[in-house]
Amino acid sequence: MKKDPSRLMPRKSIVLAASAALTMLPLLAHPHDADARAGGGMSMGSRGSRTYSAPAPSQTAPMGAMPFQRTMTPRQPDAGYGARAPFGAGAASMAMARPRHPFMSGFMGGLIGAGLFGMVFGHGMFGSGMGGSGFLGLLIQLALVFFIVRWAIRRFSGRAAGNTVSSPFSPGAAPVGGGSARGGGQPVGVAITAADYQAFQQALINIQTAWSQQNVAAMQHMATPEMVSYFNNQLSELASRGARNVVSDIRFERGDLVESWRENGMDYATVAMQYSMIDITTDMTGRVIDGDPANRTTVAELWTFVRAAGTGTWLLSAIQQTRH
Repeated sequence: MKKDPSRLMPRKSIVLAASAALTMLPLLAHPHDADARAGGGMSMGSRGSRTYSAPAPSQTAPMGAMPFQRTMTPRQPDAGYGARAPFGAGAASMAMARPRHPFMSGFMGGLIGAGLFGMVFGHGMFGSGMGGSGFLGLLIQLALVFFIVRWAIRRFSGRAAGNTVSSPFSPGAAPVGGGSARGGGQPVGVAITAADYQAFQQALINIQTAWSQQNVAAMQHMATPEMVSYFNNQLSELASRGARNVVSDIRFERGDLVESWRENGMDYATVAMQYSMIDITTDMTGRVIDGDPANRTTVAELWTFVRAAGTGTWLLSAIQQTRH
């Protein structure tokens, strides 16, 4: 008995559809492969007693950070992430609202105010002591004010710039320290220096490089045991699928201090960092299975570092994704 070809076609279509679905299963099971950098695009780690407190917004992360998806810090009964920012964190917004040099503001205000006062009352910009009279005298006084103001701006702007050249982080994006002791005590913030900012930037590059090399031993010297355990699990998961993530050409773009504090003999600093890179995932033969080697990926994350109080090397203790 000859088989009807019209009856075979639906079966063949079903088989092809099933094969296509099976092929797509790995992608459906791992929808975030494009964020396969160290941390895998997740929020993980610990921030000490502030693990369940939302970090303050900053210029680099204006919408704040996502809550932790993985952490070993026990949750306190009254901990509510995002219910309120850490005590005193609102000072970061105040700092961003005052970009001008405080001395220059007072100097310029006094200079201009005194001059206008003299003009209103008929004494010229600086009174009659300068011997100026009439329109010519006024021009001479205005020219003198111009040169004084220009000299002052160059002097103090240059000094401010000189203090921040060595730091790629935005000056004034957040205050030194992240809060005050409860009960009206002294500030408990930790002073973050240009050398610390440089260490944060270098840690970003070194950790991503060790991640790409699957060098867990190297990451043990750069991150806390908790973070190393997460990295190790992610690398093992990739290897079990016959995949490998490679992050290259990492470029730090900008960053700012969100908060810093001291507790239990340890210093903490949370910084927002924006950086770009080539982020691809390959199979074991080197064939690209996810990502684009020709286009850069730009991300902004909050990284928290910890060290022994006042000394020692900063270790990565948390990565948080930013809100959009």
